[in-house]
Amino acid sequence: MTTMTEYDVVVAGAGPVGLFLGCELGLGGARVLVVERLAEVDETIKAGAINVPSAVSFYRRGLLPELAAVWEAAQERLRAWGKLPPKFAGHFAGITMDPDLFDGSDPAWADAGPAGEMGLGVPQAEVERILARRAARLGVEVRRGVELTGFDADADGVAVHTGEGTVRAGWLVGCDGGRSTVRKLAGFDFPGTEPEITGYQAVVEMSGGERLRTGWNTTDVGTYVHGPFPGRILSVEFDGPPADRSAPITAEELQASLRRVAGVPEVTIDKVITATRFTDNARQATDYRKGRVLLAGDAAHVHSPFGGQGLNLGIGDAMNLGWKLAAVIRGTAPESLLDSYTAERHPIGAWVLDWTRAQIAVMRPDRHARALRRVVTDLALTTTGTTYLVTKISGIWQRYDLPGDHPLTGASAPDLVLADGSRLGDHLHSGRALLLDLADDAGLRARAEGYGDRLEVRTLACPDRPGLKALFLRPDGFVAWAAEDEGGKGLPESLERWLGKPHLAA
Repeated sequence: MTTMTEYDVVVAGAGPVGLFLGCELGLGGARVLVVERLAEVDETIKAGAINVPSAVSFYRRGLLPELAAVWEAAQERLRAWGKLPPKFAGHFAGITMDPDLFDGSDPAWADAGPAGEMGLGVPQAEVERILARRAARLGVEVRRGVELTGFDADADGVAVHTGEGTVRAGWLVGCDGGRSTVRKLAGFDFPGTEPEITGYQAVVEMSGGERLRTGWNTTDVGTYVHGPFPGRILSVEFDGPPADRSAPITAEELQASLRRVAGVPEVTIDKVITATRFTDNARQATDYRKGRVLLAGDAAHVHSPFGGQGLNLGIGDAMNLGWKLAAVIRGTAPESLLDSYTAERHPIGAWVLDWTRAQIAVMRPDRHARALRRVVTDLALTTTGTTYLVTKISGIWQRYDLPGDHPLTGASAPDLVLADGSRLGDHLHSGRALLLDLADDAGLRARAEGYGDRLEVRTLACPDRPGLKALFLRPDGFVAWAAEDEGGKGLPESLERWLGKPHLAA
């Protein structure tokens, strides 16, 4: 490394969020360096599910087949073990949803396209490998075994200090987890609520495990999970946070917690293959940007892992930030575009924190919480309750508050089947904004002139949506403008808002 300005952006952290962001920045033409203190992909058991917005993001970048292949391989392993679980619709506070009660008639499910049809249980380590391969294809530089130790930011850029020296870049993004060095050194406000649980998730070799009930189980002490594959356990106790979250997790510690919670003294942990501790510490940065330093993923928000929201929330951050920061770096958009990053992502992060807090309230072992749990269980085991909870867990409801009156404005674009047989998602692999002219309207296309390679224009009909005349999609696939009339009224203002000013004709 040198002290010269060699990169537009340094991304701290090569987990799924840092890698996804690095790929988006590289796709947008930025020179990116991703630094990661770990020399290899972390195999510790962590997130295990991809929600609909994340699957859609991968789909829009051509990565859904790789995710699906990993999921199929996992299903094959379960079949080989003879432990293939029934269809899983998710859980709320350990209350498992009955997939037969789910009403999927909301058009949003069909609009998600292939990504909405797949319940993708994909280990986080496999997500990292998929994104690492993509980063290599895009020429994004990833340096493992290199830890960020500090930085100095000024109005023009950031000098990033690492164990291998200093590099200067225009921007620094902290994707370095819940105990983010970037966040702490930059002095971001990080308010929230204190933890009250100690949780463990692990894959172990054990004897006496046949006495454990499979699935999610609530006892007088706490909550435990056994399965869906052999040796996978989760244990939660409401006795306060651990004294030292970073201390090595021993077989004896896991065994003691599992015995207490499950009430099965015969279970013995013989070997720990992978294990992690967690709490319900719930905090969120008040702003995701301070000058030339930004945050994404767990660096910007932390919460309990219940419902598998953390990885997915971070992927959404990266998809939202990547194209905006790349446009600012290219000089095609003003720096003020970055203000929309916090404005759009902070409300979704706040919702996730409250969603996890609500689950903790329903999981507590005291009598008031158990009474509430019985009420929530009754509601959950109805068609309306199941549909509500599955819809929230899936993330399919997420949208942004964008200017415009059309019902699609601010929504993730419906995956339209177009007249040539392609789907809308097929036209978003380049990471550029898209104007879809569904009515072959020359006047509309004339209003979009001057954007060059910032905007792809496609003229294709959609037989299934004859009333829809045009869509303008941001690079992340969210609808910035839609019309059911020809002519493109309001389109120039939307284009300039998100893509900057057009080039004047010579």
